[in-house]
Amino acid sequence: MALAATLHCLTGCAIGEILGLVIGTAIGLSTGWTIVLAVSLAFLFGYVLSTLPLLKAGLGVGAALSVVLAADTLSIAIMELVDNTVIALIPGAMDAGLVNPTFWVGLVIALTAAFFAAYPVNLWLLGRGKGHALTHGYHGAAVATGWRRFVPTIATSTLVVGILTFALGGFLVAVAA
Repeated sequence: MALAATLHCLTGCAIGEILGLVIGTAIGLSTGWTIVLAVSLAFLFGYVLSTLPLLKAGLGVGAALSVVLAADTLSIAIMELVDNTVIALIPGAMDAGLVNPTFWVGLVIALTAAFFAAYPVNLWLLGRGKGHALTHGYHGAAVATGWRRFVPTIATSTLVVGILTFALGGFLVAVAA
């Protein structure tokens, strides 16, 4: 369960990080503002991905958000701290731009480091009935009805494949440029 929880958090963080770095780079934000945007979006997407299954299970928005904030904040914070530290330490990665392979390789290295930093934290939290253990109690609830049946159910593996495909595509475009 710690592996799934870490991959789940990593996926939300990666979506936000990539989107934030792409937007920040594309509109010419400074490195600091680009990092602020990327971290903000990482938390947003991390929370959204964790909230969707709880909404589908029947929780109200407020209740779902309170569970998600308690379950995911530490994991996402560790990921963001490590991810941004690593990418900042890779020479030229932050200034490389979207059409430079260094950007994409640095991003994958930083996200990988973030995964390995957050995994033991999630393992520790789960062992104490915290973290994703709080959200898993709501998984497998009764079949969703009404508007909740339209809330998407996206497997973490599908999200991970999507992120890897996007990173690989960005890298290939950068190499071709």
